[in-house]
Amino acid sequence: MAMTEDEKVFKDPVHGYIYVHDPLIWDLINTREMQRLRRIRQLGTTYFAYPGGDHSRFSHSLGVYEVIRQMIQAFDRNNYDWPHQYDRLAMISALLHDVGHAPFSHALEKVMGTRHENWSVTIIGHPESEVHQVLEAAEPGLSGQVADVIQKTFPNRLVVSMISGQLDADRLDYLMRDSIATGVDYGTFDLARIIRVLRPLEDRLVVRRSGIHTVEAYLLARYFMYWQVYFHPVSRAGEVLLRTVLERARELVRRARAPFETHPALFPFLIGKVNMEQYLSLDDASLFNAFSVWQDDEDPVLSDLARRFLDRRLFKEYPWTPALDGRLGDVRQLVAAHALDPNYYCIVDETGTVYYDYYLGSQREPGPENAIWLYDQATGVLSEMSGQSLPIQAIAEEHRPVRRLYVPAEVLADERFGKIVEG
Repeated sequence: MAMTEDEKVFKDPVHGYIYVHDPLIWDLINTREMQRLRRIRQLGTTYFAYPGGDHSRFSHSLGVYEVIRQMIQAFDRNNYDWPHQYDRLAMISALLHDVGHAPFSHALEKVMGTRHENWSVTIIGHPESEVHQVLEAAEPGLSGQVADVIQKTFPNRLVVSMISGQLDADRLDYLMRDSIATGVDYGTFDLARIIRVLRPLEDRLVVRRSGIHTVEAYLLARYFMYWQVYFHPVSRAGEVLLRTVLERARELVRRARAPFETHPALFPFLIGKVNMEQYLSLDDASLFNAFSVWQDDEDPVLSDLARRFLDRRLFKEYPWTPALDGRLGDVRQLVAAHALDPNYYCIVDETGTVYYDYYLGSQREPGPENAIWLYDQATGVLSEMSGQSLPIQAIAEEHRPVRRLYVPAEVLADERFGKIVEG
């Protein structure tokens, strides 16, 4: 893809520069649906633990597009058999993969029972969305192909694996981007080298055998990012509190609390009836605005929870112990003794239910799409990554969900809490 006078360039902390050569890509970037992603944080409540981690879904989406663009260029340089008729489709799908994301990462999805992948497909396929109109004006039927890639039903599995797989452009960008933004060094890896050792092989992306150590570094970075950033107890505390605020608001709506209709962006979510236009009107600012109003609400639970979230007075974490299995009821009674509703102030959080996950290999998650395959060019033999790497085998076998108890600081400081949890 040669540069032209119409080339657009973004300065980016991960890739240096992000290049846009195709006018269609530029038109998609400027749709209202893509611009909305500027107002949605990539890392949700992680900024409570890492103040720099407040970058947007927009910058990440551009980054995923750029990784795909670089992959295709690398395939050309290495004379790999890549179907160039899918160049544009792969880059568009990368750009739009998160176009349906809800505010605050995945927290809102859990409360409201939505999935951003489904909303991405809805937005791309809806005749009234600008994204759909731009795609169909360029090529009738293109919106359907992009939707198929995102929902993993597109016939060419190679294209799908580049957007959604163990070494996909999504992970390659967000790990580097999140590491740089949060300031943690252990999340970085040699992205340029990974792109060099990737190659298309029939219906999947594989790694040249010589690239095993580069991919090991990537998978270890991924592992450390999950446990040090995404699963950080303060990050999780922020999401726990966010969920409790929204759950209390939804409970009040069920009781026909009319004042909540003054929040037109949030109200459809709280009653569980959302159309596309309403969904697109919701962003991080909508939630902050609602929380700012709710901190003075007449309901003492909602008011207190909203104020705690805005002022970063998060619940405190207590690591789960076997003793707690039979004493959670006692903890809930103690919370109630502090005049707090245990349904909102005594929360058990499990990382096993968190959206993110690290590499588990093909043994725990059978199927070629759930494994990283090493390719020996001399023999043509494929081997799964964890079977060839002791460090990766170790983390693939670990899979240790962590349970944590979250209660307000005043409950944790109560001497009766220590007696309960210590038996």
